[in-house]
Formats: sequence, structure tokens, C-alpha cells
Amino acid sequence: MSDSILADTAQRLFAERFTPELLRAADAGHWSDDAWTAAWAAIEEMGLPLALVPEEAGGFGVEMVDALGLVRIAGSFAAPVPLAETMLAAWLLAGAGLAIPAGPLGIAPTQSTKSDLALTRDGASWRLTGTAQRVPWGRVATAVALLVEHESGAADSGALVCRLEPGDWTVEEGRNIAGEPRDTLRIDATLDPARVAPAASGVTPADLFAMGATLRSLAMAGAIERVLELTVQYAEERVQFGRPLGKFQAVQQNLAVLASQAAAAGAAADGAAEALAERNGGVLRVLPIAAAKLRCGEAAGLTASIAHQMHGAIGFTHEHVLHHLTRRLWSWRDEFGNESVWALRIGREVAEAGADGLWPLVTAA
Repeated sequence: MSDSILADTAQRLFAERFTPELLRAADAGHWSDDAWTAAWAAIEEMGLPLALVPEEAGGFGVEMVDALGLVRIAGSFAAPVPLAETMLAAWLLAGAGLAIPAGPLGIAPTQSTKSDLALTRDGASWRLTGTAQRVPWGRVATAVALLVEHESGAADSGALVCRLEPGDWTVEEGRNIAGEPRDTLRIDATLDPARVAPAASGVTPADLFAMGATLRSLAMAGAIERVLELTVQYAEERVQFGRPLGKFQAVQQNLAVLASQAAAAGAAADGAAEALAERNGGVLRVLPIAAAKLRCGEAAGLTASIAHQMHGAIGFTHEHVLHHLTRRLWSWRDEFGNESVWALRIGREVAEAGADGLWPLVTAA
């Protein structure tokens, strides 16, 4: 399947499956309903969760930038499914040579590059204890791919990937603003050697955090583009004082700002995806990712504000699709680091480069 056909097919799939009725059911927390289960089964049947996995590991072998574009499409439909998390978890497991189970997957840690998770030897097995905070979709995951630093002074020192299964944790349920599961997993498990392996190509928790930020940036870019489309359509159709809203100069100015935010977010997210694709086992360029998460987060806030101002009260009604998108924008901007986190990272990178290194740093990014 060519990349353009894959994107077009994904568009049709999400448009068909993620109806307003399904979005409202997801808001109510009905994650095991027939419609939600069928939607995820259709996504799996199409192979989307394995888009980042190489062919030799059983995946699609899609170019990374094109595979990441699927997350942008899902974001544009406010799809309440863990596609991004499952793609990232499958990539992490495949890189470590671990089996990839069917079903939705979780990823941890997500809050920062540090955690209280401790991995120690227990004879021929491993002992993992600690807490993984706000794991996306933890309660519905068939497995969670967890990356943890291990320092034993032996050959297995470094970042290790662990494949956890539901019996390895207890769940304390949580939600983000959009109502999506963000669960605390309390882990106390003994893992056999077949479920623990070194991460591929020196992947670190910092890399994982940056990859998560890239996926959230892409999802926000997709949602912002859809919000722009909905708002322009509403301004053309809604008549006030005898003419469409879009004919008023103040409204046109707001639409122009909204369009500029969508363009900026899309370009920034594309840059982050390209940086991720260029890693190829080497050092990950974090500056484009930091800039993307920062810029998309800023755009998310402005986009939601303008869109709801334009739609008025109707945008908040239970039946309208707008709030499904804007609540996800508000949630995603805080996940895998908010604007402050990534602004500080950019500041550190610039300060470390110094005056003479600033221009090479910017042009390399």
C-alpha cells in the first residue's frame, strides 16, 4: 500500500468509525462498548498500530514521517483511541526484540524522564516495582511498554524495555480534560527474561519523552486544522444581521489568526516528525521537537479560544463536535511536557551553544 493510499484509507476509516455517537459514548467512559471495540478492531485490521514497526519485525515498513502522519489524522477526528501510544509502544518493543501483543498498548513513563520505577535482578528473572503516573489508556491496555534505566555495572546496564501485562499492575483510574483514561499503575511484578530486553539503538527515557511530545504535537496539529475547517464552515453558514458571519471584518480577522495558527502548528509538527525520522539510531535532535511542542501548545490555546468565541454557546453543547477537539487540545498541550517545560529546554540548548554556536544551532534544527 502506497503512503498516499494509506493516508486516504485512514481518513475514510476514521470518518466512518468515529461518529458523534461514539465520541459521546467515549465521553461517558464506555471503553468496552461494541462501537469502540469495533473501531479499534478496524484500526488493527488495517495495520495502523504497527506502522512504525519495520517489516522484518512484522510491521508495515512505512516511512516514519508517513507513519507519524496517521497520528495527525487521528487527531483531526478527535479519535478516542490509543493509536499514538500503541504505535510508540510497538516500536519500542520491536526495537528491543520483544513480542508485540495484539490490542491497545500503553507506554510509560510519560510525565518526565525520571520515575521511581526500580528494576533489579531476581535470580534469572527481573523484579520491577514502583509507580507509573498518568499512563494513557492504562485500564484498557493489553500490555504496557515501559522504559527504565538499569545500572548494575554488568552488560545489561542502560535503558531496558519491559513488557508488562495487566496482572503486573493495579490501576488507579484517572482522566484528562477530554475524558480519556490517564491511569496510575502501581507495579510490583516479577518478569521472566522474555519480557525484558535492552532498548534499541541507545534509546533513553529522554528520547521516549521527546517522541511522545512529537506524537502529541502531530495530534494537536491535526485537531487544530479540523477546528479551523469547522469554524470557517460555521462562519459561512451562520447568518447574523442579514449576512453570513464571515462577511464581517472582525470575524475575518479572527479567521485569519486561526488560519495562521493552524499553519504554524502544522509546520512545527512536520519539523518534529522529520527530526524523529532522521534519528536512525543516532542522536535525536531535540530542538525541533521542543519548538514543535511549544508552538503547537500555544496554537492550541489560541485556536480553542477563537473557535469557541466564533461558535458561541453551540460549540459547548453535548451534540456539537467542536468541544471534543478543543478539550483534547487543552489536554494534549500539557502531556509529554507543556510549553514551559519545552521553553526551558530550548533556553538550555541556546545557552549551551553560546553566542558563536547560536546560528549553527538554529540552522541545524
